[in-house]
Order: sequence, then C-alpha cells, then structure tokens
Amino acid sequence: MEKTKIGVIGCGNISPAYLTAGQRFEILEIAAVADAIPERARARAEEYGIPRACSVDELLADPEISIVVNLTIPAAHAEVALQTLEAGKHTYGEKPLAVNRAQGRQVMERAAELGLRVGSAPDTFLGGGIQTARKLIDDGWIGQPIAASAHMACHGHESWHPDPAFYYQVGGGPLLDMGPYYLTALVNLLGPVQQAVASATVTFPERTITSEPKRGERVTVEVPTHVAGILQFRSGVVGTLLTSFDVWASNLPLLEIYGTEGSLSVGDPNGFGGPVHLRRANGSEWSPMPLSHIYTEQNRGIGVADMAYALRSGRPHRASGELAFHVLDIMDTLIESSAERRYLELQSTCERPAMLPVGLRPGTLDD
Repeated sequence: MEKTKIGVIGCGNISPAYLTAGQRFEILEIAAVADAIPERARARAEEYGIPRACSVDELLADPEISIVVNLTIPAAHAEVALQTLEAGKHTYGEKPLAVNRAQGRQVMERAAELGLRVGSAPDTFLGGGIQTARKLIDDGWIGQPIAASAHMACHGHESWHPDPAFYYQVGGGPLLDMGPYYLTALVNLLGPVQQAVASATVTFPERTITSEPKRGERVTVEVPTHVAGILQFRSGVVGTLLTSFDVWASNLPLLEIYGTEGSLSVGDPNGFGGPVHLRRANGSEWSPMPLSHIYTEQNRGIGVADMAYALRSGRPHRASGELAFHVLDIMDTLIESSAERRYLELQSTCERPAMLPVGLRPGTLDD
C-alpha cells in the first residue's frame, strides 16, 4: 500500500501515542517532527526512527507531507491549524479544536475556502468499546434512547503532569480538557445536541503543583473547574454531563445510555476498550457484552489514519472538524449558559460519524 506521509508539530507529553500510530497503521508514514524546543523534536525522532526533525516552517514547506498533526497546547491549536491550511495541507489536531467557538469557526471556514480537511481528537470513540455500544444502540438492544449520563470527576492534573499550568488557563479546565472525550462519544452514540444549560464554578482559585519538575509552583486558575450541564439532543434524548477537577473521589458511572427497553454501561471514553454492559428491561442483572470491533488498546492516531483512508477514497472522515466544532460549540454554550443562567441554543450541528466496519484486519480501517 502506498503510504500517506504526515508531519507532527509538538513533541510533548501526548506525542508518543501518535508517533506509535505511524508504526501501527499501514497507511501512515511519519516523515518529520517539529517542536518549539528543537532538542525535544530530535529526541522523539531518534526514539521512534523518524527520518527528520526540523523547524515548523520546514515541515510545512515539505511538499510530500499531506497531513499535519498538531499536538501543541490548546491555546496554539487554531493558530497552527491555520498555518497548516495556508501551507496547503490537511490539519488534524489534538482536542479541543480551538479554545473558543470563534477560533474554531475561523479554522473551519478557511479549510472550506481552500478545499482542505480538518480533523481533530478525540478519536477514542473509534475504539472497540464505544463502537460496540454504537452497534448495540443502532441494532435496537436498548430500544429508543431516552437519556444519557456522563461523569468525569477527579482532582486535576497537577499531581502527575510535568507541566500542568495550561490545564488551568484559557483553553483548559475539565470541560475543554476532558469534556471532548465524553461529548464526542455521546454525539457519536446519540447524534447532535440542540440546547444546553449549565452551572459552573471555581472551587480552588490557586493550585500547587506536586509533580516534577515544577513541584511547589503555584498556578492561578483562570477557568471553571466544576461544570454540571444538561444537554437536549435533537433526537429528544436528555443528557447530563459533569466534568470536574474539584473532586477527590467518586463512584459515579463514566458513561451510561438509557433506552425504552434497557440500559447500556460503557467504558471510559478516554480509552479505546470496554467493558460494555447491558441490562434489558426484563433482566435481573447487568450482562457483559462481547466487543464487536477491534482497536481496544491504546490507538491514538486512529483518527489520522481514518483521514488518510478518507482522502484516498473520497468518503467523509470520522474524527472530523465538523464533529469537533460541534463539541466545541457545546462546551462554549455550557459556559455561556452558566454565565447567563439560562438554556441556550447550539449554533452548530453535525452528522453522526459512520460506524467502523466489523471484521477489520488490524492496521486497517476500510474493508
């Protein structure tokens, strides 16, 4: 198979997951990496056998690179995406698409003008766990979906991340950092959201880093760290969403879908696998369901591979800019709703991504 050459901008904490994708998916070849810290790019290139570490400008000027993967911090996502588009290349970025709706719209409109594609993490919804849940819903195992519940509750990232300050700056917080996993999964399973309302707060206005190498540094919190929302889906489903960096411990379910004939419990949307449990209306206990799809391990980068296949065949790609923009719109709407203390209409919509085929050969995404 002729490979699609990609370049990676940003060689920080998340980059190993993507750099491994170049070895996992047979359609991808990582041609170059770049970083604002050149020695970091050189180290990643050596570690993963990538032929070239270079500057961002050099990477964007490479005529053989078709897709640029943007792994910079959230505040730089839109800027780097626009640079990529102006260089005539398709862009695929880490989540969120941008730090606000206006930036995201700018990226999407410029891509449309140039006839280029936008893709965005998270791509965990393409894993075997959520794809199995999607198949069960589409096949009618829980009847008509009527409600959903999603919870992400922890005490933040300053205890483990080597440079966690950006999680508490504009573009961060539990909603923009972790919300995309849950919201993308929900939109994939249930379709787009029409209205939203939320209440948001900051419990700890300052955080102390306890991880290395910045132990003891203090971070001022600029964004809400506890957000509770209600989502009204276009299908009529009512969803509840909680994202928090203020909770020390919780036994809340991660993701559940409720239907007229049963309930579905899904694994962590931040991962690719299960478990998936089903309890039918006439059942007395939850039953584990066999996974119908592959890709149950760490497979970040599957969205990039899917984009490469889509470019080749002309079909839509699944981890699309339209999906990411809708998720960003949901998150902006929740924050605005909290400030205005009222329900707000979403400004966007999107199509549910197509389900992955069953029975794929590992390393591929199309039949």
